[in-house]
Amino acid sequence: MAAIELRGLTKVYPGGVTALDALDLAIPDAEFFALLGPSGCGKTTLLRTIAGLETATGGSVVIGDRDVTGLQPGARDIAMVFQDYALFPHMDVTDNIAYPLRIKKMAKAARHGKAREVGARLGLEQLMDRRPGQLSGGQQQRVALARVMATQAQAFLFDEPLSNLDARLRLEARTFLKKLQRELGVTTVFVTHDQAEALAMADRMAVMESGHIRQIGTPAEVFQRPANTFVAGFIGSTPMNLLDAVVRGDTLEVAGCKVPVPVSARGLLTDGEKIVYGVRPEYNAYSAEPVDGSLGGKVAIVENLGASHLVTLEVNGVAVQTTVPEGDEPEVGAEGHAVPRADRALVYRDGELV
Repeated sequence: MAAIELRGLTKVYPGGVTALDALDLAIPDAEFFALLGPSGCGKTTLLRTIAGLETATGGSVVIGDRDVTGLQPGARDIAMVFQDYALFPHMDVTDNIAYPLRIKKMAKAARHGKAREVGARLGLEQLMDRRPGQLSGGQQQRVALARVMATQAQAFLFDEPLSNLDARLRLEARTFLKKLQRELGVTTVFVTHDQAEALAMADRMAVMESGHIRQIGTPAEVFQRPANTFVAGFIGSTPMNLLDAVVRGDTLEVAGCKVPVPVSARGLLTDGEKIVYGVRPEYNAYSAEPVDGSLGGKVAIVENLGASHLVTLEVNGVAVQTTVPEGDEPEVGAEGHAVPRADRALVYRDGELV
């Protein structure tokens, strides 16, 4: 297995469109690393440039101890799973799994033996004679995984491999894929636009925007302490409340209410300074009665999330969201108060975390 390192990696398309802007990134050996971001942020271009399917305009790609920037994809010792799995419709499962070994000139008996061995490990032993059109989406995904396993490559690259699965299969597949990666110990780069996948599966992750990496960290670090307002607004099944505020001594004036200065920002702010106050709905308690340091208003919307409800309060014309447990949800139109946790709230100055 091998680490992956990107040094000043740049990709500029004809017409001057910069897809990757001098990126530096180090992915240690055996790490499961996720690339996350909105459509068009450059994450798939980055993956394809690592694979050699796109040619870098500048910088370098190092896999293991080799600079592979100028090498063809087949010479980089990596394996890739595409969004549509890229299975050959005219080949059965055995030949699909064995195809990379065929390219490497392995004898037919040996490559079919390897294909059956890997297929059995992924529960495909009863499907080896079928063609892709006779398989479900989940089974096709396992064939694609078996194919990359059979190559015994130094690194695996995944381009949104779960996006074609339905919700239940997606949950099962991400658990299976993470377990498999840990067993194999293969350096893995996983591209997704689904933050739940990235948070659930990655050892570390990078959040991208417009060809730049805006934050790198563990899922817990990125969720709990977003480095800037872009990441804060992007990460989380419910977006973070990002509210304009003014420093008033040891409090912040937010939407006409006063809340304590967050623990992480105490001693770092100037009286009268304008900042952005951030707190996740999950870190807001809800109270029907006024509480010191709360944001009070009227309940505008109540959304059912299953085991909890998302409550939107209208606080002097500003929307503030909080979550409440199932069964504790208020009525629309009722008076309500969001009570932020000072140890979880954050402050942003000029878009960057204080």
